[in-house]
Amino acid sequence: MGKPPDIETSTAAEREQYIYDNFYCRGNCEICGICKVYHGKSPEIVYADYIDGKRSFQEIAQEYNR
Repeated sequence: MGKPPDIETSTAAEREQYIYDNFYCRGNCEICGICKVYHGKSPEIVYADYIDGKRSFQEIAQEYNR
């Protein structure tokens, strides 16, 4: 997983693709843990404000790393 695109220098499509590429369902919940980290929410919903350019990826990620 590379660095998420900056809001200032990327398009919504690029940010959405980053979320899709890095947080897709791997079909193995015991190993993956994405659903657990995001409390059963889809990463696309969790990062909607990032995709829309309203909040940074890091700001949203910090909310779920508490």
